[in-house]
Amino acid sequence: MNAFGEMTHNEVLRVKLEVLRREHRDLDDAIHALEASARADHLTVRRLKKQKLSLKERITRIEDDLLPDIIA
Repeated sequence: MNAFGEMTHNEVLRVKLEVLRREHRDLDDAIHALEASARADHLTVRRLKKQKLSLKERITRIEDDLLPDIIA
């Protein structure tokens, strides 16, 4: 945080990253629970997997912003 108590851009990205990672884990747990149940709705599972992939792409984008490429 800066002198005014405001978060920097990187701090905001880190918080957002943690939230997205938590959502990704929650979706993973939900998918596993649905697949383990005898009455798994395949359309719902497919939709959740698509949502999980979208979260993973957003996570990767933020990680790339936080860790710039270092050319050796």
